[in-house]
Amino acid sequence: MKLRIGDKVRFLNEKGEGVIVRLKDKYTVYVEIENGFEIPYLLKHLVPIHTELVVNPEGENLDLEPEKSIEERVFFVVEPDHELPLLTSNYNFYLYNSSSYNLHFTYSLKDGNLFQTIKHGELGQYQKLLLRKVKKHSMNEYVYHKIDILFYKNAHHAAQVPCAEIIYLNDKVFQKHNFIKHHEFQFPVLAFPVKENFLRAAEVRYHLTEYDLERLKLIKEFKPANKSSKANTSSLPVREKEVDLHMEELVESFKGWTNTQIIQYQLKHFQKELDAALTANLYKIVFIHGVGNGRLKQEILAILKNYPELEVKDASYKKYGFGATEVIIHK
Repeated sequence: MKLRIGDKVRFLNEKGEGVIVRLKDKYTVYVEIENGFEIPYLLKHLVPIHTELVVNPEGENLDLEPEKSIEERVFFVVEPDHELPLLTSNYNFYLYNSSSYNLHFTYSLKDGNLFQTIKHGELGQYQKLLLRKVKKHSMNEYVYHKIDILFYKNAHHAAQVPCAEIIYLNDKVFQKHNFIKHHEFQFPVLAFPVKENFLRAAEVRYHLTEYDLERLKLIKEFKPANKSSKANTSSLPVREKEVDLHMEELVESFKGWTNTQIIQYQLKHFQKELDAALTANLYKIVFIHGVGNGRLKQEILAILKNYPELEVKDASYKKYGFGATEVIIHK
């Protein structure tokens, strides 16, 4: 079975489990463990843990290799609990992602003149997710189904246009459409395409307006203004610094390290960089510690309390999210 970003896995040769968050190379991925740290592991040393997501075992993880010319689609699927209509008592509604993209989605049902969001979240490549289970006699309450989707990959990819589709279900729809068999589902299903036209990188340009293209040309043709008599700022000393405390940025490998050893190493590097910033008379230093379970950030804040002359605050959310702390050094 292929492993994909977002899959929950167990370690083959040691205790513990985590979630695959990104790729390192063709054979190695980063796994986020319970305390928020990302550790590189060989794919062959990981065992998948089945969750709510049901993975197509034949699907390829296209993030591990160049894009292929395959037909990619996303479906809203209705599956009865029996292949004979007269014996059907329940219907299951699924979102089925038959594409190499990851999805951010919302699923809503119409309530009067408005829609109410029932479920939202993420869905990985070649995966399906149960949205709702409904009794057959209650189907008249589930007529309009709205799906909104954003598309992304954890690798280079062609940009995709977000989609929003409304699926209409009533008795005539069930009578008019043919149920089809599919290896991902136990019984024949009705499948409604939500997204069919995936763009390749070469096609993205043609979805820009003429105004967009003109603006891009202006950016490419931009030339710096003539030099003025102002002082050359490139000769000024750099007074700001950014320090990434993620372990993969500090050491080549930390496999086998305990959580305590990882924290101690990160704090040692933090103290070294802080001391260097104070000595070098920097104005600002930003420490990127990630979110995780918050332990590293708390340890850093505890150390910074010993420096009353420093101003400590969360770094720019737009740039770092919740994963960085900014230190201003007042002299």
